[in-house]
Order: sequence, then structure tokens, then C-alpha cells
Amino acid sequence: MATYRDQIEQIDEAIRSVPAQATRVAIVHPFVVPAAAISRECGFIKSIVAAYLAPSNLRTCHDPLNIGPASVPRWVPMSWRRALWRHVEKGWIDPVAVAQINAAREPMGLSKVYSLLTHIAEAPDLSVTLFPSWFAPPVPDWPRTLVKGDFQLFEAVTQDGFTQDLSAFLAVGERPLVFTPGTGNVHAADFFARALAVVDSLGRRAIFLTKERAQVPVHLPEFVLWQPYVPLSALLPHAAVLVHHGGIGTTAEALRSGTPQLITPFAWDQFDNGARIASLGVGMVIPAKRLQPRKLARSLQTLATSDAIRARCSQLAAHFIPPHDPTALCREVERLVLARHDDAQYSNPSDLRPAAFASVR
Repeated sequence: MATYRDQIEQIDEAIRSVPAQATRVAIVHPFVVPAAAISRECGFIKSIVAAYLAPSNLRTCHDPLNIGPASVPRWVPMSWRRALWRHVEKGWIDPVAVAQINAAREPMGLSKVYSLLTHIAEAPDLSVTLFPSWFAPPVPDWPRTLVKGDFQLFEAVTQDGFTQDLSAFLAVGERPLVFTPGTGNVHAADFFARALAVVDSLGRRAIFLTKERAQVPVHLPEFVLWQPYVPLSALLPHAAVLVHHGGIGTTAEALRSGTPQLITPFAWDQFDNGARIASLGVGMVIPAKRLQPRKLARSLQTLATSDAIRARCSQLAAHFIPPHDPTALCREVERLVLARHDDAQYSNPSDLRPAAFASVR
């Protein structure tokens, strides 16, 4: 199994293999920033752009402060919040990650890195959010060289691409509940077993989405349909409620379709995404470890019948009209990177002042 050092070295090697151009920019996930920084320090690229898919990828001491499943109350002083982050970094993150980064840097004669999260925040020339400000407003300690973008969504075919079974299922009866634990989840047997028990007790129709058929109960009643894959952008306009893990892409698709969400987070950014959905008034959260049938049934009944939640979902779905233009975001990133590169030719780079927030719709 590859270590973080192996991955850094592989990415650095991949960047170096790209044919030389006059100006080269690496647009990378935050965890790839250490590899891109090595390539830049060795002269193989000129600029780094960090692309943040979800708000929790950006470290902050400001509200809402969610670190995994833990939510820090608003009354906690700023000094305690900073201390908490130092404790998390020095206790869990840096002892593993920093050693791996420096193991890749030292053979090249590069200086040591002492904090992963500080390095990720300070090394890029520019950062860009791939989520909108109405979902997560900027806070003072996010990078100031920041372009505020929007959700990057998959444009699927229409329902003409549905299977015959799915088209027939949607054509009769009320809108179904849709359950998906996420594409990469291969341990969701309990999730689907509880889902089946709940939809049976509620007398609701449901669609189970997973490529892993073994996770789904062998015998499904006629009011439950299993599908290995259906694009959510095409399916959700036909759904009553979406129950999912809280990945940022799935969350965004439900927001776009105006579908109430029940998020069952178990890792990474999912807890923060779920908290934001709940605060926006378009969904509810039950951590995966606490997903009990009775609580699940109550939440689904509320989400499926609440006029207030449905109205709020429709209100937020309006943000997606007209659709976001990814080309405009790319052009703004390119403009700012080139501008900073030009400034650096005539200034001491350490004297450069960061650009203000820029917003692209």
C-alpha cells in the first residue's frame, strides 16, 4: 500500500513529465499541494492553485467549526479554538503527514515543512472554492488569495437513459425515497437492511442505489427497486427524499433538484456538509453510527411531508438557475494567476499583497 510519501513522489514525477510550457499551473486538491510545492521549488511549474471541493477542507477557527463528528459550540473562545486545532495537528496529523512530506523533500535538498495544514494553506499562489458562498460564506482565516466558485455538477442524460424497470417503477405510485451510501461504500449492508425495514413500516416506495448488489437484501418487495447506478441529476426530480452519506457532490445534486435530504455521515467532510444542510433548513442529519430504524422513520416522515422544508428546498434550488458557468471560473483563475506571476517579475515575492476575495458565478 502506497504511503503519503510515495504518492507525493509519484505526483511530483507526473508533473515533471508534462512537456515544458511558458507558464505552467498545477490545479490540485489540497492534499496534493505538498507534491506541487516540490515541483515548483525545483522549477518545473510556476504556480499552484488549490481547489477546495468542500468547506471543511479549509481549516478555520470560526463558526461553524466542525472537526469530524465534533461540533464546537459558538460560545467557545477563539483562544480555545486555536488551541484545539494545535492539539489536533500536533497529536494526530503532523506526526504522520509531516514526516512523510519531509522524507520526499530532504533528498532534493529542500527545507523542512513543520505543519501540514499551514503548508497547505500558505504554499498555493491561489485557492478556489468549488462550492458557493450561500452554502458556506467565507470566514476571516480562509486564504485571502481566494476565488469563490460554485458546485461543479455532472450533467447527465435525461430519463431517456433510465432502464425499463426504473421507468416503469417511476410511472406508478407516489414519489419514492432514494437511498445511497455513496459510490465507494462497500460496507452498507446494515444501511440497506434498516432502510428496507423503515420503508416497509412507513408504507413508502423506495429506490436503493449501489453498485454492490450483495449489500442489498436478497429479496426485495415490489415497492423497492435496486439499481446499480442512476445519475442523480436525472433521478432526483422524481424523488421524495434522498438519504445519503453526505458527500459534497451528492449534497449539491439534491440542492439543485430541490430534494429534501437525510444525511447519514460516517467520515471526512460529510459531518460538516450535513450540519450545513440542516442549518439551511433543507434536511436532517443522523450519524451513521446512530442510524436506528425508529429515528430514521420519524425523520423521513418529517422530510417527506413538511411544506416548510419543501419550500426552502425550492428556494435554494433557484440558485442553480441559470446554471453555473465553469468556463468563467477557469478564466478568472487564469487571469489572477497570470497577474500575480507578472507582479512577481517586478517585485520581491515576499512583498506581494494577496488579492481580495473574487466571486465567479
